[in-house]
Amino acid sequence: MGTTGSAAPERTDLGARPLSGSSPSRATDRPGPHVLWRFLPAAAAYLLLVSLLLASDTPVGGIARYTFYVLWGVVLPGTLVFRALRRRPHSLVEDLAFGAVTGLVLELAAWAVLVGVGAQSLTLAWPLAVVVPFAAVPKLRRHWRPRGYASPSLGWSWSVSGTVMLSSVYFHQVFLSLYPVLPDKEDSRLFGDMPYMLSLAANAKQNVPLTLPQASGEPLYYHWFTFAHMAMTDMVGHLDLAVIESRLMVPALAALGMVITAVVARRLIGRAWAGPLAALLVFAVAEFTAAYPNPVPTWTFGAPAVRLMSWSSLSQTYSQPLLIALMGVVGDALRRSRKDGGAAADGEGADRAPLFGRGVYVLVALFALASTAAKASTLPVTLAGLALTGFILLITTRRIPWHVVGLGAILGGAQLFATAVIFHFESYGLEVIPFGNIRGYWADPGHLRSPAFQALVVVGTLLAFVLNHQLKLLGVIPLISKRRFRLEPVQWFLLGASVAGPCAYLAVNGYNASYFTLAALPFGAVLSAWGFCETFERAALGARGKAALAFGVLAFSALLTFGIYRYSGRWSAYVLRLAGDERRAVTSYSVLLPALALAAALALAALAGAVLWRLGGRVWPALRGRGAIVLLTAALTAGTPGLFHDVLQSRESLWSYSWVMPGSQVQAARWIRAHSEPSDVVATNSHCWELEGPLPAGASCDNVRSQWLSAYSERSVLIEGWAYAPRAMALSGGSAAYNGPFWDQELFRLNEDAVYRPTAEILSRLHDRHHVRYVVAHRPSGAESPLLADLAKKVYDNGRMAVYELS
Repeated sequence: MGTTGSAAPERTDLGARPLSGSSPSRATDRPGPHVLWRFLPAAAAYLLLVSLLLASDTPVGGIARYTFYVLWGVVLPGTLVFRALRRRPHSLVEDLAFGAVTGLVLELAAWAVLVGVGAQSLTLAWPLAVVVPFAAVPKLRRHWRPRGYASPSLGWSWSVSGTVMLSSVYFHQVFLSLYPVLPDKEDSRLFGDMPYMLSLAANAKQNVPLTLPQASGEPLYYHWFTFAHMAMTDMVGHLDLAVIESRLMVPALAALGMVITAVVARRLIGRAWAGPLAALLVFAVAEFTAAYPNPVPTWTFGAPAVRLMSWSSLSQTYSQPLLIALMGVVGDALRRSRKDGGAAADGEGADRAPLFGRGVYVLVALFALASTAAKASTLPVTLAGLALTGFILLITTRRIPWHVVGLGAILGGAQLFATAVIFHFESYGLEVIPFGNIRGYWADPGHLRSPAFQALVVVGTLLAFVLNHQLKLLGVIPLISKRRFRLEPVQWFLLGASVAGPCAYLAVNGYNASYFTLAALPFGAVLSAWGFCETFERAALGARGKAALAFGVLAFSALLTFGIYRYSGRWSAYVLRLAGDERRAVTSYSVLLPALALAAALALAALAGAVLWRLGGRVWPALRGRGAIVLLTAALTAGTPGLFHDVLQSRESLWSYSWVMPGSQVQAARWIRAHSEPSDVVATNSHCWELEGPLPAGASCDNVRSQWLSAYSERSVLIEGWAYAPRAMALSGGSAAYNGPFWDQELFRLNEDAVYRPTAEILSRLHDRHHVRYVVAHRPSGAESPLLADLAKKVYDNGRMAVYELS
C-alpha cells in the first residue's frame, strides 16, 4: 500500500548530480505514467502479502476485515487530518504514509474516550467524527481531493514496493509459515511473550488505563499504546485478537514503517533514491556477526534490530512508524533553520518537498504523545538529538533558536506526561550503571591481566559493540568529513539522536536498555543514506559502473552469507585456538573474538583492495575517485547476511525462546472466553511456563511467566504469572523478567487453597470479594483436590485442564 510517489527531481546543491543522471528540467517535462501503472507497485505488494497470509492459514474474511479496518479506521481519518495540517501537498504517498501514522494517533484518542465511557459498541463509527466535519465544512472539503501532486516515479515506487515485499517474504519464512494462529497441538510452540502481549490487548478492550491481566486489578505502568491499537483493530474490524497478533499486525506495520522511512528520507535529504536506501538500512541490514546459528545466547549486545523481534516485541514494531514520522516532522521543522540561523523560504531548494508550515508543530505534538507510551525508549533519543541541535545553533549563531526551544518544550512535555501519568515513574529495573551491559566482557576479577592488555580488551569490547549495531551507519563518516562538521540543523538532529541511543545503552544497565540503541538506528540510517547519496553522486558512475556496483553488492552479500553459514563454526574454533581459548571458558571476551577477527580480515582485504584500486587508477582512469563508493557500499553490505541467516535458521530449528503451548490449554481458555463476561475474573494454580508435574515441597519455579489463561480467555486472572508486573520488575535488577515470590502472600495462599485445599468459605471469599467466576485447575502444575468438585460445579474437563464454576 502507498508505494506510489512523487517524481520531483533530485537535489543538486553542493555540486551534486541527480542519481538518474538526467537534468531536473528534462525529468519534469516528461509526462507521468498512466494512473494504473502508478498504483501497480502498491497493488503488487498488497497482493503478495495477501497470498502469503492465505498460504499461512489466515482466514480470507480476516484479511478482508483487516483491509477494511486499515482503510476506514486508520488511513481515511488520518489522511484527512494530516492534509488539513500540512500547508501544501507534495505527493500522494506522503499524504497516505503520514496520514496512516496520524490515523494511529487519532485511534488512541478514540479508544480512550469510547472504552473509558464503556461505549465499545460505537468503535466502528468513530471515524465519522472526522469524516462528517470534512464532508460538511466547505473549507475542509478540499482535502478530499487535493491538487498539486507531483508526477510519480515508477522506479522509486517499485523500489519501495520491493522493500515491502522483501519484508513480507521474510516474515512468511521466519514466522507465518512456521507458527499456527492458535496452538492446536500438545507440542505447539510460540514465542515466549506472545501470550502476555495478547492478554494486554484483551485488557485494553475493557480498561483505560490498562491493568495487569495476570494479577487482577494491579495497575500496569507500562508502554501499552500498542495494545490499545490491537484492541481497536479487534473492535473496529471485528477480528480475533489471536489473528491480529500472529498474522496481520506485524507485516502491515512493517510495511508502513518502510514506506514512512522512504518518505521521510526523501523529504529531509531531498533525493528520491535516499528513501528506498534508508528503508533497507533500517529494516533489512542486520547486525554484524560471525555466528551461525545466532540464537538468543549469542546476542552479544542486547536485542537485534531486525530478526524475530517483530513478534517478540510488538511495541517495538508498533512504535517504529510513529518514531520515524516524528523524526520526519521534527526534521521538517528544523529545515527552516539556515546555518546562519535565519528562516528558509518555503520553496527553498527546488528538489525538496515544501515545508509543512505551522501545522508541523501540531504534528510533532501528536506523534510525540503517541510515541511516549508506544515505546518508552523512543522519545529520550529524539530529545537528545534536538538538544544537540539547539546547542550547536546557540554557539554558532549566538542567538537562542526559539523554534528549537518550542520543539523541545513539546517533546519534553510529552515525555513528562508519559513518565508521570503512564509510567508513574517506574524504572522497570533499569539503573544508571556505566558500561553495566558490557563490562562483563572485560571482567578480570582475579586481576590476572596487565594494564596494557586490559585496556586492549576494553577497546576491543567497545569496537565489537560499534561493529555489531552501528556498521550500517558508516555513511555518516563521508558526510561529516566532506562538510568538515559544518552540518545543517537537521543533520545535527539526526546525528545527535543516532549517538544518544548507543550512549544510553552504555550508561543504563539492563537488557531493555538495548531498545535505546534500536530507537536510534532510524536516525542514523537516514543520515547514513544521506552520506551514501552524496558519495555516490561524487563518484558520477556511468551505466556500466552502476551495474558493476550492483553486481558487486549481490556477490559480496552472497559470499559473506554463504561463508558465515557454512564455516562459522570452523572460523570460531580457529580464532579461539589462535587466542588460546579453545574451551571458551578462559576469557570473558571469547564470544566477541570471531566477529572482531572477521572484521579485521575484511578490513585487511579492503586495505589491499584500496592499494590495488589506486594502482589500477593509474592504468584505468575510470577507477579514479570511485574507490570510496565501492568501499562504503561493501561496508554497508556487511550486515545483510543476518536477514538470510534468520530464514535459514528458522527452517532448520525453531527459535530458542519459543516455548511449548499445549493446544488443550488454549481450548480450555477459549471455552471460558465463550462462556463468561469480560468483567469476570478467573483463578488458577498455573503460574509457571512449561511446568510438567508438581514442584517438590518447598520449591518454587524459576519462570513465573504463565500468561496463557489471561491471553486466550481474554479475562483477568486473580494470580497467574507475575514476571512482568511493574512492582516486581523494579526488583529485577535489570533482568528481562522477575522470578521471585508473589508480593501478596496472603492472597497467594488463598488462591492456592482454592485448588488444593478448598472450603466453602475460601470459595465464597474468591467469588464475593475478588469476583472470581471460574477456578481453572492446571493439572500439570498439580491435581486439584477431590473436594473441589463437591463445592463447585465442574463445567469443563479435557484431561489436562478442568474448569469449575463458582456461584
